[in-house]
Amino acid sequence: MNTSPIDSWDGAEAVFTFADKPAVMMLFLLLALAITFGTIVIAAMHEKHAYNSH
Repeated sequence: MNTSPIDSWDGAEAVFTFADKPAVMMLFLLLALAITFGTIVIAAMHEKHAYNSH
C-alpha cells in the first residue's frame, strides 16, 4: 500500500529559514537558555517554599 504522492526524491531541497542569520540564531539560543534557566529557578523556589511550609 503506497499512498505517497512523491514518486522520487531527485531534486529535493531543504530550506533552512535562519541558517544565514547568526543574530537570529543567537537570539533563539539565548531565549531558550533564559526559559530553561527561569524554569529551573522557579521550580527551585517552589520546592523550597513547599518544603518550608510543610
